[in-house]
Amino acid sequence: MNRNGKLRIGADVGGTFTDIVLMDGDGAVWTRKVPSTPPNYEQGVLDGIAALLKTVPNAAGERVGEVAHGTTVATNAILERRGARTALITTEGFRDVFEIRRLRVPQLFNLFFEKPPTLIERFLRFEVAERVAATGEILKPLDEDSLGLLVDQLRRHQVASVAVCLLHSYAFPDHELRVGDYLRRHLPGVDVSLSVHVLRERKEYERTATTAVNAYVLPVMRGYLSALKDGLERQRIRATLQIMQSSGGLTPDEDAARRPVYILESGPAAGVLAARFIARHLGLPRVITFDMGGTTAKASMIEHGGISYSPEYEVGSSLSCSSRLVGGAGELIRVPTIDIAEVGAGGGSIAYLDRAGGLHVGPRSAGALPGPVCYRRGGTAPTLTDANAVLGYIRPGRLAEGDVDVDVEAARRAIHDQIARPLGLDLFEAAEGIHRIANAVTMRALREVSTQRGRDPRQYVLIAFGGSGPIQAAGLARELQVLKVIIPPLPGLFSAAGLLFSDVEHHDIRSCLLSGDSLRADAIEPIRREMQRAMRERFQREGYAPDRVVLSTSADVRYKGQFSEIRVPLDDAEITAQTLEHLRTAFEAEHHQLYGHSAGAESPIEVVSVRLIGSVPAETGRTALRPAPRAGDSPASRPVWFGARWGAVETPVVDRAAIGEHACGPLLIDEYDSTIVVPPDMTVTLDDQMDIIMEACRG
Repeated sequence: MNRNGKLRIGADVGGTFTDIVLMDGDGAVWTRKVPSTPPNYEQGVLDGIAALLKTVPNAAGERVGEVAHGTTVATNAILERRGARTALITTEGFRDVFEIRRLRVPQLFNLFFEKPPTLIERFLRFEVAERVAATGEILKPLDEDSLGLLVDQLRRHQVASVAVCLLHSYAFPDHELRVGDYLRRHLPGVDVSLSVHVLRERKEYERTATTAVNAYVLPVMRGYLSALKDGLERQRIRATLQIMQSSGGLTPDEDAARRPVYILESGPAAGVLAARFIARHLGLPRVITFDMGGTTAKASMIEHGGISYSPEYEVGSSLSCSSRLVGGAGELIRVPTIDIAEVGAGGGSIAYLDRAGGLHVGPRSAGALPGPVCYRRGGTAPTLTDANAVLGYIRPGRLAEGDVDVDVEAARRAIHDQIARPLGLDLFEAAEGIHRIANAVTMRALREVSTQRGRDPRQYVLIAFGGSGPIQAAGLARELQVLKVIIPPLPGLFSAAGLLFSDVEHHDIRSCLLSGDSLRADAIEPIRREMQRAMRERFQREGYAPDRVVLSTSADVRYKGQFSEIRVPLDDAEITAQTLEHLRTAFEAEHHQLYGHSAGAESPIEVVSVRLIGSVPAETGRTALRPAPRAGDSPASRPVWFGARWGAVETPVVDRAAIGEHACGPLLIDEYDSTIVVPPDMTVTLDDQMDIIMEACRG
């Protein structure tokens, strides 16, 4: 509950819809779902907030105390190549590190695989005469006279943003800082991103790529946040604007504008945080989260209340994830990220036939404009949403606040003409094929966070949300052999609600490379203390009392000679020799879980970096989200196609609140923001927090 009586708003921008959740001082929750407004996504947020404030009693802009925001604007800029014209400046001789990448090939047996084009073309990558050794020795002093010529070249190419990443600057940043100061003095209208401020960590390609992505999206993100703040000001909302980070914590909008690379996965992160609240409330030790919206499907894993993190991420490939085994098909970002796997499969994913007559679904999406055919907003290509409408899963007529009107006949015509007739299929067979192929694509994300992490999904519970998640969940659970599915209230707005339950959070990292005799407690403890001091000062500058700040330390550990590392908690009050013994034991256990083996005590380990997370816990506990009942004129049943086994079944349509202790499928639970599909071989119950619990029938 919000004890100060202020209104709190969570706003989540997706590719198809923008979701707004408002919580008043008594903990009551109000919601609004509106179509997203590309390319000016902030307009959908502002329109949704304005409409919502009109419906809440005694609400006004002046009463809003906080706006928490998750957005895909930065990610979309990368996917659509709409970022700023960006230059890269690096040490002489290292111009092509960004293009060489890590020599990984994500499709080993594809002879025609081509690396994706770089965000920064070669003619916009420049070298400066300088060189610092890994020990700090200056091998070649910085030639500042050459920087004038460099500035002239940047002006001639009309760059809007510059990334600077010099060799070994993570440890010895003097040259890089001097280059940055020079550029800011002589190019006042150009944004400058320094790797020492973006990612102070060894590994040249990773640091270069992350800094380049930051520079590429920085002008876009700064413009977006500026327009959003101006719009809020016009509504007399002068509250703190907090942006969700990929790591799952909120940060002030000023920080997000400086380092947008840290918020690329902000929307999916909020959904995972909200799912953790449910897992903790229900005492679930192992959970897989499944979030399917209009454009993508996302999956993550929660074990014993802990979220799985990854030190790096790829965005822009067919499967965006943090896989340790493959990579190279997207843009690498080495920032703390909730371990989320994402595929291009959502309600707006377009179904089409290739030249050989094969049926595909996604990754192309109809998005918010024009959207699915059945939305009657100009869409002509059939989508997963159209298929689900034909199958009877989505109710016809107006959805949400009436902004979308589902025309099933239009969906039938599109699927019949473009899919069913060319394939010689019945209309329902074609629609079911689209539905099942979308599930098959989605299974890639679910397996990525489960079986490919050495976990058995049969031991997990699936928490499904997003506008399309509850529709697809039963079929996915059957494929995964998951025995229980939980669907929270207001699943289509679940990520926006998660923003209201999120902590304010900051991350820091220091490279160290300790092994053998150098891996001692007195080598790590000073690093941690210095990081803790700096972290407390940062929160104090933001106005948070020291007693509210929670600090958590971890170490990146690997066997000596390995390339990849594993994050291991390191949270003792004081690091001792015993702490390091526990560190090795935990590392070997996780290594065995991930890779099926561990090398044993004879193989030395090394700590390559120390990480610190500082957070201020949210004051809000879990609030029961009470979904509005479906419209009274909705039909009590409708025909639904459940596949060849059952065919078309006249299926009851009920409210969530009417489920009671036990109900058998088939059922449809129509809601404000989604439909829960309960097939004939599953049962549902309702818990005290209005969660739907779906299980396979016994026997």
